[in-house]
Amino acid sequence: MLSNYKQTLKELKSMILASRYRAAALANKELLLLYFSVGKLIADKAKAEAWGARVLEQVSKDLQKELPGLRGFSATSLKKMRIFYTEWQIVFEFGPLPADQIQNGKKRVKTNSGLKKDKVNPIGPLLTGQFRTAFFAIGFTHHYEILAKAKTMEERVFYIVKAATEFLSIENLNNCIQSNTFKKQGKFLNNFSQTIVSENLREKALLAFKDEYPFDFMNVAEADEQEFENEVVRNIRKFILSIGSDFAFIGNQYRLVVDEEGCFVDLLFFNRKLQSHVAFELKREKFKPEYLGKMNFYLSALDDMVKQPHENPSVGIILCKSKTDKVVGFSFRDFNKAMGVATYKRSWGLPAKYKGSCRLPGH
Repeated sequence: MLSNYKQTLKELKSMILASRYRAAALANKELLLLYFSVGKLIADKAKAEAWGARVLEQVSKDLQKELPGLRGFSATSLKKMRIFYTEWQIVFEFGPLPADQIQNGKKRVKTNSGLKKDKVNPIGPLLTGQFRTAFFAIGFTHHYEILAKAKTMEERVFYIVKAATEFLSIENLNNCIQSNTFKKQGKFLNNFSQTIVSENLREKALLAFKDEYPFDFMNVAEADEQEFENEVVRNIRKFILSIGSDFAFIGNQYRLVVDEEGCFVDLLFFNRKLQSHVAFELKREKFKPEYLGKMNFYLSALDDMVKQPHENPSVGIILCKSKTDKVVGFSFRDFNKAMGVATYKRSWGLPAKYKGSCRLPGH
């Protein structure tokens, strides 16, 4: 009786949560469509009646009078809605078309003479079901950040799908854009194709790691590896934001005892999406082949002594100051543990041309 009640309660909870999620998704879609429509109206008025910044200020004030407590319709927001419409009108103009109307990304349209001709859709192949779902899954703020910072259509589509599928916060999204994740996709050096059997898990692993990580949060210009690691630990939240979502920090200098000898992993995480431990080794110099041998040893020990039966094998990432792709490629041969090599990058102070340009009052 009790077990049946608990199962019923579990089902009810699942139904309620699923309904709330669908309601939130529908509300977000409706809001985006509203902003798009408002943006279209403003764009049309700007073209036909030369609406400028002052008119938008007045429109915003009058809307507040007509609808007391209205939020999200400041003059600045109205400008953003116009940009949203202008940049994405092609998506809504074409919409989902019957298969017989689309040929190689083109739409058959009638001219004034009644003859049909092809109108090219610049992003025809990109308008997939996955993209449309992702488009309405993220909020307006995400959309505006992508429009402001990603300039090509392919890049924008990439970040929209990434933000939706990985549930990225604004901070994580901006981090991805700043890191040039779109341009660097596929450049991450690893041996996953030889060491991760499951295709699904391999794809998740490739998405979980990047070729280069921004370390602008570091406050030390020059430091040995221990000082460098300590600085990362002091800024562990920012470090996690730089490496991506789904990472849970376990500890630094994580101790493994093998045959009564202790060895220490620089940084150990658990990735929820991979269901794997992830070991990071921090190196303040250029990649060396011997780093992989040490990492392979750590991963073997983690899998033998730390990994739970339901978890996947551990993954190791060597994070270096620099690397040579050919050297890394040769070094990967004959290792049986999943490993990758990435670099970190940060701006060490002001560029030379700006040094000395800032003066304190009285100096």
